[in-house]
Amino acid sequence: MTATLPNAQDLYPSRLAAPGELLERQDPTVWPGVDDGPLGQQELQDYDGKGYLVVPQMITPTELESFRTELDRLRSDGSLKQDERYVVERETGDVRSIFAVHQISQKINDLVHDPRIVNRARQILGSDVYVHQSRVNYMPGFTGSGFYWHSDFETWHAEDGMPRMRACSFSIALTDNFAFNGGLMLMPGAHRYFAPCAGETPDENYKSSLQKQEIGVPHREQITQLARKFGIDQFTGPAGSALIFDSNSMHGSGNNITPLPRSNIFIVFNSVENTLGEPFAAANPRPRHIADREFTVVNPK
Repeated sequence: MTATLPNAQDLYPSRLAAPGELLERQDPTVWPGVDDGPLGQQELQDYDGKGYLVVPQMITPTELESFRTELDRLRSDGSLKQDERYVVERETGDVRSIFAVHQISQKINDLVHDPRIVNRARQILGSDVYVHQSRVNYMPGFTGSGFYWHSDFETWHAEDGMPRMRACSFSIALTDNFAFNGGLMLMPGAHRYFAPCAGETPDENYKSSLQKQEIGVPHREQITQLARKFGIDQFTGPAGSALIFDSNSMHGSGNNITPLPRSNIFIVFNSVENTLGEPFAAANPRPRHIADREFTVVNPK
């Protein structure tokens, strides 16, 4: 099903003339509707409180090696290098991300449908789900660049037309995540506030923002306020572990100046009851390989 709906009521205005005051979240973090699944009650409570949850071994060592081989294949496939789904580092030209990767790789498509993955998403979002976005991220040693503090929902709302905070992301680590090789930092509990950002959205903003985000990032005063209130945590753990985090989780990462690379598979699930309309703060929606507008239910296999 493909649809473009008119704007619903904008509960989370952003891309303003000046940074706005922090807004209290209007949506649940764990939605009612799906009672059974892999997540226990304590895990759901932890996710609700912090806005994220670590699963120590989402995939097995055997699967891990197989996915690493698949990522190497995708990165070295010369026939895809000019594809818009491939994003390269601005300074080095190295592959940074590959988008819509579940449409390129059958192996990753199978992972999307894996009950360990999709049934956790259904529990959190309280409904059937579809893939809003998928990608693999490569952060090479020495030259891997990070991302400034941001809420994914701010961009998905402003540029894709996602109405409510009813999406979650799975980041599955294919390499060890240390505190020193560019691991993701998060503010536990900051998902309960929305940070309206300043600046009008340029045309085709995604072409530069996927390399370095400059529009749709919070003001330093907002980041300081949230950090003082909630503190900063960091996702560390062995390869095969996974981080599940809320669409409005405030997060960012530093550059990787160590010789240890960091790579992951990234899958965003959105509720089928939260499908995209017209962008709330952009002239045109981003392309489908970044924000899918065909809302096909993902069923576990």
